[in-house]
Amino acid sequence: MTRPYRAFLQEFRNRLTWADTVLLRRAGAVALLVLAALLAVRTDPAAGHTEVLVAARDLSPGQILGDGDLRSAPRETATLPSGTVRDAQRLRGATLAGALAAGEIVTELRVVGPRLAAVAAHAPDARIVPIRLADNAVAEILRAGDRVDVVAGEDGGGNGRPARLLAADAAVVLVSGTENSRGRTDRVVLLALDSRRATAVAAASLRSALTVVFH
Repeated sequence: MTRPYRAFLQEFRNRLTWADTVLLRRAGAVALLVLAALLAVRTDPAAGHTEVLVAARDLSPGQILGDGDLRSAPRETATLPSGTVRDAQRLRGATLAGALAAGEIVTELRVVGPRLAAVAAHAPDARIVPIRLADNAVAEILRAGDRVDVVAGEDGGGNGRPARLLAADAAVVLVSGTENSRGRTDRVVLLALDSRRATAVAAASLRSALTVVFH
């Protein structure tokens, strides 16, 4: 092999080595730039989270909330539902309107209160009124979310006043019950109504037997 040819091959190898080195350096520089960009836009894992109240265990409808029923937990702020409750003092002693699974976020709509009444009755001035039905068996089959008409039976004063419609399209918020001395469960039905009809139903419940008509 002649000297000029050997020199040509050596120069060719040197050029390949130099080109490979430049290429690797450029690729490394691009990779570093991409990594820097990712680090710049990556959010802090602790950022964007809010401490909220969640159920500490499975809770049933009608549960009176106490200290051991709720716990604080971080949740992504952007995914929090409207009305999420963060202050435990607001929920102490509140009544659950529906079941909560352990770890589920507590909102204003999950407890008996003004927000639930307004949404259920479609009225900003809504109230929640408790009633006992004349037939406890009817209350047994009522469920939260049912729409009913409230009917008053004949007045107990013996004046012969006929049955009458007190309120149409009332929303059942909760049906709770306590066991009486005879071992039977007395049901109390919570209804959401606008303030005028809620007052009328509450007053009638003191002197008339009440029942409901299902929609």
